[in-house]
Amino acid sequence: MKPPKRLQSLIEEGLIDAVVRQLMSGKEAMVYVVRVGDETRCAKVYKEATERSFRQAVDYTENRKVKNTRQARAMAKGTKFGRQAQEAAWQSAEVDALYRLAAAGVRVPRPYNFCDGVLLMELVTDEHGDAAPRLNDVQFTPEDARRHHATLIREVVRMLCAGVVHGDLSEFNILVAADGPVIIDLPQAIDAAGNNHAKRMLLRDVENLRNFFGGFAPDLLRTDFGLELWSLYERGVLTTDTVLTGRFERKLGAVDVGGVIREIDDARAEEAARRVRMQVG
Repeated sequence: MKPPKRLQSLIEEGLIDAVVRQLMSGKEAMVYVVRVGDETRCAKVYKEATERSFRQAVDYTENRKVKNTRQARAMAKGTKFGRQAQEAAWQSAEVDALYRLAAAGVRVPRPYNFCDGVLLMELVTDEHGDAAPRLNDVQFTPEDARRHHATLIREVVRMLCAGVVHGDLSEFNILVAADGPVIIDLPQAIDAAGNNHAKRMLLRDVENLRNFFGGFAPDLLRTDFGLELWSLYERGVLTTDTVLTGRFERKLGAVDVGGVIREIDDARAEEAARRVRMQVG
């Protein structure tokens, strides 16, 4: 196919040899299958901020730092340069998260390069060598649902032990590869220790997994891995070898009405975003 304008410069620089086809169009980027020598990879071309349906919500960008003080001041003032710097930081956040999580043993696509707003990374494939389907496009037996759920909970543990919370984990950004589930789409990943919304987002990530796989294996709907994970993490005793039970005993006390309302609002926002993903995907 004719290379998109954003990929032409990478061809000229020799980073890719050819664009094979468009793989998908998402809320934040366009993904293409590309050739690099004898290998097939994918190129994620980030959309401009004005073109994205997913916004850089303050919940996600809280506590993100930039080393350049001029950029930090410009970002705080909201100048044109600052908005450009903020956009670059948003895009590079996924690259940083991919390298960090891959080093921690989390199954994510292997990153190869990042240039001019384009991320070159591994093309995740199924057992036939075709582009792997997303989780929401696959039907599971109860046994397979339990197996994949257990695998992904372990991946969430590895992420949390590496200090990262995905922040938008669901059946829409997990691929089913030949070697099992692969977690994708990480520009909104947050620092577990430095973001005040980390607990809420972790619980939502785990709840999304429970609800999806619970549709195939209803017994999973009775599990409560999210609160168990966060409790262990807060106490500093969570490791990649921790044996989880999926149960958590809540302490009785006064009801935080404001917190309940915030959770309801978050659930509504998540459902709205979910509908956008279904329309775009």
